[in-house]
Amino acid sequence: MSEKILIIGAGGQIGTELTIKLRELYGKDNVVAADINSGSNELMYSGPFEILDATRKDDVKKAIKKYKITQVYLMAAMLSAVGEKFPEKAWSLNMNSLLIALDLAKDGLYKKLFWPSSMAAFGPTSPKKNTPQETIMDPSTVYGISKLAGERWCEYYFQKFGVDVRSIRYPGIISWKTKPGGGTTDYAIDIFYKAVNHEDYNCFLSEHTRLPMMYMDDAIKATVDIMQAPSEQIKVRSSYNLSAIDFTPEEVYNEIKKHYPDFKVNYVPDFRQQIADSWPQSIDDSVARKDWNWNHSFDLEKMTKDMIKNLSN
Repeated sequence: MSEKILIIGAGGQIGTELTIKLRELYGKDNVVAADINSGSNELMYSGPFEILDATRKDDVKKAIKKYKITQVYLMAAMLSAVGEKFPEKAWSLNMNSLLIALDLAKDGLYKKLFWPSSMAAFGPTSPKKNTPQETIMDPSTVYGISKLAGERWCEYYFQKFGVDVRSIRYPGIISWKTKPGGGTTDYAIDIFYKAVNHEDYNCFLSEHTRLPMMYMDDAIKATVDIMQAPSEQIKVRSSYNLSAIDFTPEEVYNEIKKHYPDFKVNYVPDFRQQIADSWPQSIDDSVARKDWNWNHSFDLEKMTKDMIKNLSN
C-alpha cells in the first residue's frame, strides 16, 4: 500500500519545500498540502491542497479520512519572535494542533506522525557548547516552552499508546525559496537578500552571536530520513538533537564579502538578541547520527555559494 501524506502548515518556511520533496518521492497525488491560508502557486497546483485550521479537530479528522492518510507532518507553528508578541495565540496554536494530531493517531486514523521541535526548547542554563541530547532544558520563550511541552507529549503518547511519533530539534534553517517567517535566526536569510540586492543590512543580532544553523536541503533530508527509518531505529521519542553548522553574523558576512566586496552590515541588536543569547551555540547530534545515520552535506562556504547563485537568478 502506498503512503498517503498530509502536511499541515505546508505554506510555512519548511513546509513548502518539504511538500515539493515528498511529492517527488511519493507522487503528487499522494501528498496533500494543507494550510490555514492559500499558498504559493507551486504548492497549490503541484498536487492536492486543502484550506485547514490545525486547531480544529473535526476538520483535521475530515481531511485525514477524505484522503485515506497514513502519515501526518504537523509543520504549523508560531515561531519565536512572533510568539513573544502573541504569547497566548502561540501557545494555543503550537500545543492544541499537536494534541489533536496525537489523539487522531492514538485513535488509529493514521499510522505515523512527524512533529518538529527546535533548539528553542533549550534555555539560559542549558550547556551552550555541544549541547547534549539529554540536558537541562529551561526555555525562556513561549515558542520554546511549547516545544519542550510538545516533546513530553510525544514521548507520553508513544509510551502510553504506542503512537509512532518522530521528531527533530531543528536549528536555524536557511533557505532561498521561502522568505523568513518571524524567527530569531532569520537574519541569516535576510542578509543574503540584502547582499544580492546591493543594499546594506541592519542585523538585529550582534556580530559575535554564534547559533546552530542548517541549510534547507539538509533539513528536508533529515525530515525525510527520520520518517523513512525503520521504527526500531528510532530510540528517542521526545525529539532528536539535529545539527550541521554553526556561525556568527560576522562569519556569514565575511563569507558573503568574498562574492560582494562592497557589502556592508550594521549591527543593531533588538529584543531578538535576548532570545538568541538563551539558545545553544553548537549542538551535539551524535545520537541521531548513530540511530538513523543522519549526516549533513552543506558547510558555510557551500551554503553561501548556493544561496547567492539561486537568489541572483
